[in-house]
Amino acid sequence: MITLPFTLALTAAVLSTSFVSGIFGMAGGIILIGILLVLMPLAPAMVLHGATQFTANAWRAWLWRSEIRWGIFFSYAAGALAAALVFTLVRFAPSKPGTLIAIGLISLLGLWLPARFAPDITKAWHGFACGAICTALHLVAGISGPILDVSFVRTDLDRRETVATKAVVQAVGHLLKVVYFGQLLATSHETVAPAAIALAIALAIAGTQLSRSALDAISDAQFRSWSRVLIAGIAAICLIQGLWLLGSPLAASARPL
Repeated sequence: MITLPFTLALTAAVLSTSFVSGIFGMAGGIILIGILLVLMPLAPAMVLHGATQFTANAWRAWLWRSEIRWGIFFSYAAGALAAALVFTLVRFAPSKPGTLIAIGLISLLGLWLPARFAPDITKAWHGFACGAICTALHLVAGISGPILDVSFVRTDLDRRETVATKAVVQAVGHLLKVVYFGQLLATSHETVAPAAIALAIALAIAGTQLSRSALDAISDAQFRSWSRVLIAGIAAICLIQGLWLLGSPLAASARPL
């Protein structure tokens, strides 16, 4: 059973973040996980976030299915599966401050590198590395958006190809996250209300559907320009929060982002 305040908060959070992600293929997920971690314990929040984001990305991929670059998907998926296997076997868990600082620094570096050195997910080995890194970050911190975003923003893909391809690769990462944290949830006393999952899934589809006309209305130049601003802003927030956690023993023991 979910309460009315929780229902209202979840509705506003999922609808708005799915709309934003539907336009840029980014930003919504990192905002949503921050809100859910205020409302819920870690494992339930990760499962609900993963289910919501998987639905939003899968629906977005379906809407723009003709624009998906499948070569990118397969190289990314190979890296993602490799990382998930290694992560399960090794159970490596870096600190929250270190993870956030790494996300911020790598993302900003990717924006400022000369073009010949910048990450380019259209290259097979870049796609594999991106899949491995992003999946590891998904399982450690619940987010990987800025790293994925910076691998797309300097390619020659147009806005529809970017949103569609990014959606299908993100769906893989969120599905793996649901499986991983679902196992943890099954062994604990915490739960996620089925009604909350059903509501979040419906809202994710609605927010994504509403964003389609907005994506059609902007140009590729506007898309790339605004995407760079969003990446830089999110990366800066990750870096600042990581540094704050690093300098605060009390904060470092709190919930992640």
